[in-house]
Amino acid sequence: MTADVFFMDLETTSKENLPQKLTRLVKRAGLKNILVNNDLTAVKIHFGEQGNTAYIRPVFIRKIIQTIKKYKASPFLTDANTLYVGTRSNSVSHIHTAIENGFSYSSMDTAPIIIADGLMGKSETKINVNQKNCSNVFIGSEVVNANALVSVAHFKGHELSGFGGTLKNIGMGCASRRGKLDMHSNVCPKIKRKTCIGCGECEKHCPSGAINFKGKKAYINKNKCIGCGECIVRCPTESVNINWNQTVPVFLEKMMEYTLGVLKNKKEKSLFINFITDISPKCDCLSYNQSPIVNNIGVLASKDPVAIDQASADLVNQQEALPGTILETNLKPGEDKFKGLYPDVDWEHQLDYAQKIGLGTRKYRLVKLKTLSYKK
Repeated sequence: MTADVFFMDLETTSKENLPQKLTRLVKRAGLKNILVNNDLTAVKIHFGEQGNTAYIRPVFIRKIIQTIKKYKASPFLTDANTLYVGTRSNSVSHIHTAIENGFSYSSMDTAPIIIADGLMGKSETKINVNQKNCSNVFIGSEVVNANALVSVAHFKGHELSGFGGTLKNIGMGCASRRGKLDMHSNVCPKIKRKTCIGCGECEKHCPSGAINFKGKKAYINKNKCIGCGECIVRCPTESVNINWNQTVPVFLEKMMEYTLGVLKNKKEKSLFINFITDISPKCDCLSYNQSPIVNNIGVLASKDPVAIDQASADLVNQQEALPGTILETNLKPGEDKFKGLYPDVDWEHQLDYAQKIGLGTRKYRLVKLKTLSYKK
């Protein structure tokens, strides 16, 4: 089976600007077909970490919101809190960061921001997926409760997955804190005893009583730890860290299984959009961004999450690399830019596995929108 992936370049005329062209793209891709009146529609985006400027421009998100409203649905902007300590690790600072980056109630045409997993990342729903690595996955409840889902992802490089696009935006981005830790590590977090000050914050907030003290230093009982990640956020000295023992292939497989969980009750109620612009080499979770590795390409939209990421990767790899970036190999058109950035990551494994578990197909037909122009 071959999936349709709709593509718009960034060329415009006086007849149609970029936001208007984006509206035509999402309509052509079938936005209307996933919505009915009053559908509570989760628009899953990445608001960008404070200091990062590579995230999708708010003007485009606003246009998507307005288009959803034209079909009488009720959109809200959402993301889940981060596992790491940053400006998006709880809902208060997460929303503050979103507003600072231009995603406010007024600028988004009165669409509210609702963080999917609650104030501290604990509002989760367990979804049975019965897959190789995960029997159950833990998803932010407000995404699960939504009637429809529109994923809007910034396509870029990523240190663990090779690239980040639709599949990562959904699988990692919609997981609760416990879900994120589940993907990243097979065991509980670890405590760096050298920097632990024995303040007791981790012990006080541990929901399973897994943290105790030895010699004024905290330690975690692995048999009691449930992997919620609460101690990581609570530690004032960042002495509690993710245990990075997960092999990359298993990490990628788990992320696809989490994507499967997010989409389990939304098979015919989802649309996926990738912005292949400002194609930075690393994730937008960083508090900075580096120079794009190739020129801006355009925007894709599809009902197939696997096909859209495959098409996005192909379009990036077809480009010639820009000079002066951290990409030093695979610079020519047709060469694998993501392998050049992260030679130890087999980014295709996530697409193969996603196809295997029924998320979509790697085979696609690229449908290009023509640029509107006045006839002479």
